[in-house]
Amino acid sequence: MRMLVSLLLMCVTAVPALADCVDPPGPGVDWTRCYFDEREFLGADLSGVSMGQATFSRGDLSGSKLVNVRAARAKFISARLVDTDFSGANLREADFTNADLTGASFEGANLGRARMFRADLRGVNFTNARMSGADLLEADLSGALWIDGKRRCAEGSEGQCR
Repeated sequence: MRMLVSLLLMCVTAVPALADCVDPPGPGVDWTRCYFDEREFLGADLSGVSMGQATFSRGDLSGSKLVNVRAARAKFISARLVDTDFSGANLREADFTNADLTGASFEGANLGRARMFRADLRGVNFTNARMSGADLLEADLSGALWIDGKRRCAEGSEGQCR
């Protein structure tokens, strides 16, 4: 009997904590796999938030601070993210299809295999961003500051920085 109780206690304590999708926005919350489609978080400080595989499609996070977020495979499809700060964020395989990211910062962010198909990336800061395999097909990169932190993409740059 004692062995059975010990085994049950080990199983209970080994269960990882689950995301609490009703937590209010704030630094360090865990929104892993949460759904926030069509929600507004204007100017919110979401620094260090865990939001892997969460979805913010058609939402508005303009002016928000998402510094050092862990948002691998998150979905920001058709979201409004104007002037949002993603500095140092892990956005590996995130989906920004048709998103408005005008003036956003991805300085030092991991955008490996991120999907930015038809995204508005005008004036975006990509300094030191890791973009291996990122999909920029038909994305507007006019005026974006490229990963070297020196080169500005020419007006009309679509899909690649010229």
